[in-house]
Amino acid sequence: MSKFDMLIVGSGFAGAVMARKVADQGKRVLIVEKRAQIGGNMYECFDEAGIRIHLYGPHIFHTNNQEVFDFLKQYSEFYPYEHKVLGRIDGKLVPIPFNFTSLEMLFEKEKADKIKEKLKEAYPEQEKVSILDLIKNEDSWIKEFGEFVFEKVFVHYTAKQWGIPIEEVDQSTINRVPVVLGYDDRYFKDSIQYMPKDGFTKLFENMLDSDKIEIKLNKNITEMLRLDFETKKVYVEEEEFTGPIIFTGAVDELLDFKYGRLPYRSLDLVFENYPKTYYQTNSVVNYPNEEEFTRITEFKYLTNQEKEGTTSILKEYPLKYDGNNKKCLDPYYPIINGENLNMYEQYKKEVEQFTNIHLVGRLAEYKYYNMDAVVARALEVSKEFLK
Repeated sequence: MSKFDMLIVGSGFAGAVMARKVADQGKRVLIVEKRAQIGGNMYECFDEAGIRIHLYGPHIFHTNNQEVFDFLKQYSEFYPYEHKVLGRIDGKLVPIPFNFTSLEMLFEKEKADKIKEKLKEAYPEQEKVSILDLIKNEDSWIKEFGEFVFEKVFVHYTAKQWGIPIEEVDQSTINRVPVVLGYDDRYFKDSIQYMPKDGFTKLFENMLDSDKIEIKLNKNITEMLRLDFETKKVYVEEEEFTGPIIFTGAVDELLDFKYGRLPYRSLDLVFENYPKTYYQTNSVVNYPNEEEFTRITEFKYLTNQEKEGTTSILKEYPLKYDGNNKKCLDPYYPIINGENLNMYEQYKKEVEQFTNIHLVGRLAEYKYYNMDAVVARALEVSKEFLK
């Protein structure tokens, strides 16, 4: 280990961005990755039908952060892509987030016009509004409309996604999908919306292509790392390592689940192929109510592939995360509440005793990050080191 200046655990965006920024300054970096491939949950591959699929679920790049986009453009060409989602509600496919088009499709014209009028009067300067604000509104038309959307779009979908009644779900989670006060049916409103031309895996390969970066795949860091709590020293393969360690993995696993497992929601990802050019009318269709799965993704829309007579889809079945269950081995969404955050703080305090270990990323910080946000976080941390 003495030949390396930095050890990075994990090769997702947090680890890969850090590795590249440090390597570009002449530092030698070792990345330890427990999976058989780089890229974390962004990993893409071709299935038997020749369709490029997102193996750990769909990912779409969008941001308002020009610095993040400029950094990623060094490692891939991008093409414009505006993500649009439909939801099956009362037998109709309507835009999600719910907007005026959705309203007009599900209500009679006279009632739809009245609700739109009320919404414009109540929120004249807003482009979107929280569903919780609609429900709390004193106007009976707006309140009734809010309750309709809440029931049809959120209640059952959220119960499936999180495995708990909606009243127990953190309000910030509900507010992530607002009601749009207009006809903009894009799922994201960011000014920069693109996808990498050759996919995320190729982007990661280019980013990590440096003679200063070495990668060990199929290697769990717990097999290499030993923390001495008496001396506050870190040993890698029984050799003391004093350089910085960027840890992007599960912090509870690092400490052998000393305080218990941090709770996550996971997904049973079911891939299917069909002998037709397209399965559905757009990339993602949500199923808030009737089905056990939450959504269907058709990858050709995301990857910009033109392939006649065959297509591949993904159905997502939410599950409770269980590291011992083969169906849900991957922690996807941290369950944010007071009890779980207290458990995380216990783990964080333990790790902070070692001044050369730094927690970065979704699992390490027990925090949900959008793709651009974790890149921004890694860029910020790398700047501190490069000072």
